Amino acid sequence: MPQINVTIDGKNYRMACGDGEEAHLSALAAGLDARIGEMRRAFGEIGDMRLHVMAALTVSDELAELRRRMAALEAETAALRREAEGAVAGQAERDAQIARGVSRAAERIERLAQSLAGG
Repeated sequence: MPQINVTIDGKNYRMACGDGEEAHLSALAAGLDARIGEMRRAFGEIGDMRLHVMAALTVSDELAELRRRMAALEAETAALRREAEGAVAGQAERDAQIARGVSRAAERIERLAQSLAGG
């Protein structure tokens, strides 16, 4: 299992990760480090633990909002899919009605042609 060193809030941490996940873990650590830095600039020195908790809470809040938005988009996608399926089914029925109408018209034309030809 690979291990990498990451720096978060000026502290080095040795972290294990899955094969091929090194770059992803480094990016996550860099994002958290940047978030803590933003909080430190905004709130000053209020204690490392408090800054870390605040950063974790803002990340959790963003995750919750993204999950909510994803659920709404999934529901919208499902509704659109049902609507499209209904439209396709409706079109198939309309096509069948048109085909039946054309067939009946063709039969009437044949009968008229026969009656005109032979009486």
